Amino acid sequence: MFLPFFGNLRKQGVPASLREFLSFLALLRAGLATYDIDAFYHLAQTALVKDERHLDRFDRAFSATFSGIETISTDQVIESLDIPAEWLEKLAEKTLSAEQRAAIEALGGFDKLMETLRERLKEQQGRHQGGNKWIGTAGTSPFGAYGYNPEGVRIGQDTSRHQRAVKVWDKREFRNLDDQVELGTRNIKVALKRLRRWARDGAAEEFDLDGTIRATAEHGYLDVQTRPERRNAVKVLLFLDVGGSMDPHIRAVEELFSAARAEFKHLEHHYFHNCPYEFMWKDNARRWNERLSTWDLLRTYGQDYTCIFVGDASMSPYEIAFAGGANEHWNEEAGEVWLNRIAQNWPNFLWINPTREEHWGYTRSIAMVQNIIGAERMVPMTLEGLNRGMALLR
Repeated sequence: MFLPFFGNLRKQGVPASLREFLSFLALLRAGLATYDIDAFYHLAQTALVKDERHLDRFDRAFSATFSGIETISTDQVIESLDIPAEWLEKLAEKTLSAEQRAAIEALGGFDKLMETLRERLKEQQGRHQGGNKWIGTAGTSPFGAYGYNPEGVRIGQDTSRHQRAVKVWDKREFRNLDDQVELGTRNIKVALKRLRRWARDGAAEEFDLDGTIRATAEHGYLDVQTRPERRNAVKVLLFLDVGGSMDPHIRAVEELFSAARAEFKHLEHHYFHNCPYEFMWKDNARRWNERLSTWDLLRTYGQDYTCIFVGDASMSPYEIAFAGGANEHWNEEAGEVWLNRIAQNWPNFLWINPTREEHWGYTRSIAMVQNIIGAERMVPMTLEGLNRGMALLR
């Protein structure tokens, strides 16, 4: 059944040999990937791709061969396979058509949503599933997990499904971005070079060819001259959005982060989630107990710093417009207030968005951020977008 897959790989230009394909089949027979489609994908990629330039071609071949495999009939699978328990648990998740989703109404604003949640917490006595009122699972209630509501509070669900929650009532852990990633960063480094401003500092340690020639001609003997080494004098303050809707962009952001670390000597980075508020952090593992006051950052780093935000700006509009609208904590001031302060404190400001630019119009919060910082200050995370942004910052 995997011969079409091998054919699609060759059709897309992935130079997988017959020996590599046989090794892939042997790994499958050894049971290294069984019921997990993600594990199967990574196993196939590891066995059949030997050059990172062919990753996109592999993805096209994989999609052409296995697209729709997630929708295999449940009855067929149950009859022929031994089903893991977590697969059966997923059957309880709420799946609705577009018409059914449109028929479900929101409660009418952030304040009303939070007021109703407090009332339900007082009234509810036990577990509930499949309804439209109580805090539970697989329903259309605004509160709970694995259901659907256009504006709700997500409680007890590990990852986002519809990206509709205006608040997440769970403590989530994020990991630090890897600034040592080098794969695919070369073109990003070329784009960031446009932000260079050279200055000479430090001790005289660099050989000065022109000065040596001039001094030798003047003195009649070899007179070696040195000069201070040129260094990039640009100071960069990098703020990185992590978690939630940014998870699909981790690799691209890591590449940008790695390129920036290599390119700028004076680079300070901090993390935030969705929108900047009254605190940020340096280490995602300690973000709950080692926070840095945003006020302190505003006072510490002067206007000689170039401020760059990296994030998809995709969030509930309440997170930007309302106090208390933050996704994971109660913010005393709206995100818009902090964005205005940041843009005023660092006039040399840029927001890099990893979401494709043609999709920005479908997310209201992106337009709200653009209105605050200036539409021209947000650029996509493409080479063209980076070049545009670097020209704007110069």
